[in-house]
Amino acid sequence: MELSCQIAGCKTGVPEPLETEAVCVLHFLVRLEQTCDAMRRETVTGEETPERYQEIIRYICDRGERLSRISTSGLRLQDELKARILTGFLSLMNLRENLDRALSRSATRRAGI
Repeated sequence: MELSCQIAGCKTGVPEPLETEAVCVLHFLVRLEQTCDAMRRETVTGEETPERYQEIIRYICDRGERLSRISTSGLRLQDELKARILTGFLSLMNLRENLDRALSRSATRRAGI
């Protein structure tokens, strides 16, 4: 962990799974939760284009993979960060569930049911 977090004022090291992001675990998790919340609000209408749907799915898969790499990489994480990692997984799962529900509602509307 030679690279330091690029968030202003944070000098925490960046673990290998996050080197491309250039942020520490905490800031990665904060950003993940904020993005998931924004995407959940976006998906409420169920009017995503197929391209946007695929972007969100890719985001969920990529972030889930990074979270699993962080949590199993052997880093010594504080209990608070471990709890936030679990919350991050839950946020991704909830986003996927909301996206599926929105798509289901939109398909029902298009079918005229």
